[in-house]
Amino acid sequence: MLRLLYQLRHSLPRRVEEVLTRRWYEYLSRMDRGANMLFMNYGFADLDTDAGPVSLHPEDEPNRYCIQMYRHVVGDVDLRGLDVLEVGSGRGGGASYMARYLKSRSVIGLDVTGSAIRFCNRHYRVPGLSFLQGDAQSLLFDDASFDAVVNVESSHCYPSMERFLHETHRVLRPDGWFLFADHRPRGWVETLRTQLCQAKFAIRREQRITPNVLRALDLNNERKRRLIEQNVPRILQGFFSEFAAMQGTRGVYAKFASGDKQYLSFACTRGRESPTGRQVATSSM
Repeated sequence: MLRLLYQLRHSLPRRVEEVLTRRWYEYLSRMDRGANMLFMNYGFADLDTDAGPVSLHPEDEPNRYCIQMYRHVVGDVDLRGLDVLEVGSGRGGGASYMARYLKSRSVIGLDVTGSAIRFCNRHYRVPGLSFLQGDAQSLLFDDASFDAVVNVESSHCYPSMERFLHETHRVLRPDGWFLFADHRPRGWVETLRTQLCQAKFAIRREQRITPNVLRALDLNNERKRRLIEQNVPRILQGFFSEFAAMQGTRGVYAKFASGDKQYLSFACTRGRESPTGRQVATSSM
């Protein structure tokens, strides 16, 4: 029944879909008793063979590709000494990485899933890092509270992208950064750009990173296979393989490979100087 509801959720009314998505992530959080799932993004692998690897502590090495997604999203933006909000923080791995490695003054992880927030508050003890339960479409912060908002592979679940972008713009300080990555069906890519511009963000960097995500999925495939075999009931292993976009599955992995689904990243500012909100520097990996 859980599998059927998850597969049908996009054909249901938006409010029902939102509730089912929340229940699904609650289930994932309860199931991971061994704290193996600190990240839930598909990962990022650099395709430049001359690029050196991101330096990580030994305990972070198993999550290399998911961490590299955060490192890519942040890019050259210097978060040292800044107040950062991650919306859709999930199991907290990305917020922890930013607090520990990027030396932000404060990092708040916000997620709608109560069990994930409880897990994060038990699991992490990092100065300046905290976690709160809340809704991406109604952020519980005052105007101009943050220097940067980070959102990784979460927005495709939101009932209203426009509302989320409005709230993000509101809580950012003038010239603050919105650092964003997520996937969309190929035909929705231009809609996403339009939504960012209409929300009065100036796009400073845009990249199509689908090949990087596919490469990370391939490189991380064996580790995820072992985790699924060790932690997921046999009857659900095929379903979890689809959810994790394992090699050869017919869902997200196949859509990335065919180009039917695109993964993009953006670095935007809450710019004031552009009347259209669009100052674009694009590149494609």
